[in-house]
Amino acid sequence: MERLTLDSLLDVIGELFSDEISIAVSNTKEYIYYRPSKRIDLKIQIGDPVKEGTIAYKALETKQKASEFIDKEIFGVPYHGMAVPFEQDGQLEGVVMAIYPAFTDGKSVVTVKSADGWKPIPFSGVKYLEVKDRKTYVYADDFWGTNKNSLQEFEYMLPRDLFIRCHRSFIVNVHHIEEIYPDTHSTFVLAMNNGARIPVSQSYSSYFRKLLGF
Repeated sequence: MERLTLDSLLDVIGELFSDEISIAVSNTKEYIYYRPSKRIDLKIQIGDPVKEGTIAYKALETKQKASEFIDKEIFGVPYHGMAVPFEQDGQLEGVVMAIYPAFTDGKSVVTVKSADGWKPIPFSGVKYLEVKDRKTYVYADDFWGTNKNSLQEFEYMLPRDLFIRCHRSFIVNVHHIEEIYPDTHSTFVLAMNNGARIPVSQSYSSYFRKLLGF
């Protein structure tokens, strides 16, 4: 068998993990491999330096496994990370890092701006979120409005047992899906219980099917 490259080996290892976990590898100075997930993407590029304050930096400095929450100051999004250093011939060579989405910080509502003011909507009452015209719209039973956060930020804030990203423009609450219809090219259309029709794009379809188990 031909010798495996580092990238191909790490891609195979990455398949063993959840679709919600991103994988990164660095040497002692910069990132040499990155595999983003559907749930969290730190936008790391090969060759980017390992910055102070990151989980990778902490593991390199201590030469020990590091595991903790990192706020959004460095990569623009918060994350939970675990980094394990590795050596060769007794010399520190780098770290392997698993990146998990940050879960909700105790909030249980989405505060929506309307013409009259603001309205807190419990997570369970949010049917779906949509980005259009550079604004994020939040839809509930009998109310809709806007919120300042992007869909990417909502991915890290909303509880993952309720909400799934199904399209670059949509996040849906799975408890408000009435039926799922097949569409062209292995995609789907979601019939929501308020009459809305939400597309599941091809890039999210396999992830969506895996999470919903069909």
